[in-house]
Amino acid sequence: EVQLQASGRGLVPAGGSLRLSCKVSGFTMDDYGIGWFRQAPGKEREGVACIMRDDGTTNYGDSVKGRFTISRDNLKNTVYLQMNSLKPEDTGVYYCAGDSRGDKIATHVLDYDYWGRGTQVTVSS
Repeated sequence: EVQLQASGRGLVPAGGSLRLSCKVSGFTMDDYGIGWFRQAPGKEREGVACIMRDDGTTNYGDSVKGRFTISRDNLKNTVYLQMNSLKPEDTGVYYCAGDSRGDKIATHVLDYDYWGRGTQVTVSS
């Protein structure tokens, strides 16, 4: 059974940092692209960052470029999202997702086959 479990929820002040983890099971990390998305109340789910399966090419949403870093540890079956210089507008539920193709940059929710439960990130002003 394919599972993705996001963790690292927290309440941080603006300017602070937080690291989210996405632990995957039921598939081989090497074969999947992984993405992070977030959803704020009343808004659509938006892509934050993604990492391809083979060469680890990464891509970021414009609002997080230069502040967030996505990385993967295939031995631990875990993908991380390091978030620095957090802003109140980064508040939302963060989800990780798996793309079984994984061979291209995937920024849309429809690109992903598997989703984990979200984890709440709240940035106070």
